Amino acid sequence: MSAREEFDAWAADGRDRGMEERHWHTAKHVLGRMPVESGERILDLGTGSGYAARALADAADARACGLDGSPEMVRNARSYAEDPRVEFLVGDFGALPFADSSFDHAFSMEAFYYAASPHETLKDLRRVLRSGATFSCAVNYYEENTASHEWQDSIEIPMTRWSMDEYRAAFDEAGFHVAAQDTIPDREIEIPPSDEFPTEGFESREAMVERYRTLGTLLTVGVVP
Repeated sequence: MSAREEFDAWAADGRDRGMEERHWHTAKHVLGRMPVESGERILDLGTGSGYAARALADAADARACGLDGSPEMVRNARSYAEDPRVEFLVGDFGALPFADSSFDHAFSMEAFYYAASPHETLKDLRRVLRSGATFSCAVNYYEENTASHEWQDSIEIPMTRWSMDEYRAAFDEAGFHVAAQDTIPDREIEIPPSDEFPTEGFESREAMVERYRTLGTLLTVGVVP
């Protein structure tokens, strides 16, 4: 199954809204750290339901473009938005359909690791971002987060699992300066009480708590020189 087919099926099942609910807890902190100014143009890579693009337009009075490889995801995202500052397009992560220096910032939440050629995606992002622009890349599927390693077993399309050091090296190779890299713990998710453990997918309660409260979402921020 191709990535387009996989996520078209997710959109048809309404899973785009579920993704929004799960990711918002940490995504909002990433969005809040982006140095977006009024009128700037933002690329939301792997937009899904378009929640981040809508939030950026509302909070920062920015013009946001949500790109996704799934036509059904884009169809849903358009139906959720009525803001003229927000647009949604179908496009390939490896060949972004934009001119050089088209955007002031880029954001991606839980989507970058689906890129067929992540190094090429970073290079193309570098191309479409102006000098001084930032790329905020947030993922939960990464090497240090061992609780996420089994996620590949439940999805048919290949996923890239890099370590924190590999993310830094790839950003550097693509021409970004890594301005920040850290993890954003999820303080809001409800963790079941100990008497309800075991919880599926975790070997111990301590591992579950570490996953949400300590490891959290890996954020790598690159700046275009």
